[in-house]
Amino acid sequence: MQYQTTFATAETVQRRWILIDAQGQIVGRLATKIATILMGKHKPIYTPHVDTGDFVIVINAAGLRFTGRKAEQKFEKTFSGWADGLKQTSYAELLKKKPSRVLELAVKRMLPKNPHLGDAMFGKLHVYAGSEHPHAAQQPVPFKV
Repeated sequence: MQYQTTFATAETVQRRWILIDAQGQIVGRLATKIATILMGKHKPIYTPHVDTGDFVIVINAAGLRFTGRKAEQKFEKTFSGWADGLKQTSYAELLKKKPSRVLELAVKRMLPKNPHLGDAMFGKLHVYAGSEHPHAAQQPVPFKV
């Protein structure tokens, strides 16, 4: 008896839209679940070299939280390339100014480092600070975290 291994292709992938409420969720734990969905690891047809993931909409990103003192101890660092061009922003400040950026950074670092595959997966993530989103036409399915 011969067994055939089936691999997913870009034409055979069926994508869904998933809605996640981030109110009161811990950043790292939520980011791992989102990264799993974006990669498609929750599907039986998962293939590592093909983008098999679903679209993810995250609402209420302003309600995210950290455990311990991570909000004060962790920093987002940006460097302009010039001397003395390093800027550091604590995650507590970032959570107040741009709450969606905190979750986007956490998820992006969990995705594959291949530029084409990782960027394609990250492009399916939509994060909003409030409870409103413009994707009602896609009929997103609520996901219990």
